[in-house]
Amino acid sequence: MNKIAIVYGMLSGLIVIISMITGIVTSGGQGFFGSELFGYLMMLIALSMIFIGLKKYRDQEKGGVIKFMPAFGFGLTIAVIAAVMYVVVWEAYLYSTDYVFIEEYTAGLIEAAKTQGTEGPALEKIIADANAMKTSYAKPYIRWPMTFLEIFPVGLIISLLSALLLRNPKLLPAKA
Repeated sequence: MNKIAIVYGMLSGLIVIISMITGIVTSGGQGFFGSELFGYLMMLIALSMIFIGLKKYRDQEKGGVIKFMPAFGFGLTIAVIAAVMYVVVWEAYLYSTDYVFIEEYTAGLIEAAKTQGTEGPALEKIIADANAMKTSYAKPYIRWPMTFLEIFPVGLIISLLSALLLRNPKLLPAKA
């Protein structure tokens, strides 16, 4: 594996992890810093390291020229490293909080349904679905891929766009 991919994958992972922890600590899971919008915005910023790392790779190791598939694969490598770091830190967070996340999350879903006036069989279905979610989330072989898939699609899209853009050697050419 290339050193540039490792460095930029770890930088990307570090940025998203620091922002995730900061968001959790400062917001208590409430407000903008605890929102999904904030989380995905931070992922987008963190995964911009794919573009930067790919450009560095193209310029320093490929002589300023790279084809689409090698560029895409390099970007995916960075995205996978960042996503694996994200999963590992999320697991550490869950462990350190005695896995209360899923209890709070499903309780929030049920409370939101009640607040919207959901009653009877519709509410019972939401409660049953929430309980099924808790059961599934307790299994690491389900939870880990779910967590990985929170961040990886963002990295996939950025890898694709970066590879499309940086295959053009005239775009941000290396300085001689």
